[in-house]
Amino acid sequence: MRPTIYLTGFMGTGKSVVGKELARLLRRPFVDLDLSIESAAGSSVASLFARRGEAAFRKLERKALLRAAKRQGVVVALGGGTLLDPRHRAVVAKGLLVNLSCSRAELARRLGPARASRPLLAGGSLSARIGKLLDERRAAYAVADFTVSTTANSPKAAAMIIARRIP
Repeated sequence: MRPTIYLTGFMGTGKSVVGKELARLLRRPFVDLDLSIESAAGSSVASLFARRGEAAFRKLERKALLRAAKRQGVVVALGGGTLLDPRHRAVVAKGLLVNLSCSRAELARRLGPARASRPLLAGGSLSARIGKLLDERRAAYAVADFTVSTTANSPKAAAMIIARRIP
C-alpha cells in the first residue's frame, strides 16, 4: 500500500509546485489543500481571512484535510499553517510528511510581490513577519519525516529528491 505523501513548509517554499511535480513523477493524484478550501468555499484564501477570519479558515482547512486523508496514496500540499493544530499532525502522521524549507532571504524575495494576497504577512516589515511566523511554526515543521530545501533546488529537483526517499 502506497503511503499518502504530505508536503508541509512555510508559504513560498514551493509546496504546490513541488507537489504537482512529485505527483507527476510518482503517477499519483495531487491535492492542493488551499485550492480545495477555495473550491469548497467559493472564495480565495485571502478573501476568507478578510471576511470570516483565521478561525473560520482553519475549520474549513480541517474539513479539507480530512477529505484528502481519505484518499489513499495521494500527494497533498498542506497549507503553511496546517500543522499548527495537533489534530492535523495526528492525521498526517499516518502518511509520509516532508517539510520543504527555504532561506528567509529567498522567502522574502519570493513572497514580496504577492504580499497583498497573503493575509498573515500584512503589517510591518516583510522580513520580520516571515521571521515571526517561522519561529511560531518551527516545532510543527520539525515533526516531518525529512526536510528538503528549495532555496537552490528547482521544483523538479526537489520532487526527485523526495521521490528517491519514499519507502
